[in-house]
Amino acid sequence: MTYRVEFVERTGLELLESGRGSARYRMPLAGNENHVGVMYMGAFTVLAEATAAIPGISILDTERFFPIIKDIAVSFHKMAATDVFAEFSLKEPVLEGLIADLERKGSAGYLAEFPMLDANGVVVATGKVTVKLLSHGWQKN
Repeated sequence: MTYRVEFVERTGLELLESGRGSARYRMPLAGNENHVGVMYMGAFTVLAEATAAIPGISILDTERFFPIIKDIAVSFHKMAATDVFAEFSLKEPVLEGLIADLERKGSAGYLAEFPMLDANGVVVATGKVTVKLLSHGWQKN
């Protein structure tokens, strides 16, 4: 199963690299400008969500499990007048722990915190996202 969100697709978000537990994205400035010609805050939020979620999704058996964003925060540092890039990865021991939690209790989670950089390598924002991975049969106790 592939997760598709048409809203996200309309932003032009581009997955540059992905692998087991990792993702690197580019959010284009074109089409995502605000009223003063810099990156719109909503585009930063979409970038943060995707960058945080894909590393967890990469290990999922999507017939049995699904991801959900529990919370998200974007700290804005500087206006971005270029495309913006973000990457995040989870180390193998963390991935193994997530899989073990999913098998044992039907849920797992992690916190993704990462910088978002403009095309010149300047940190323009920081994403902080809590990702939950849940079993299709998961029930909150």
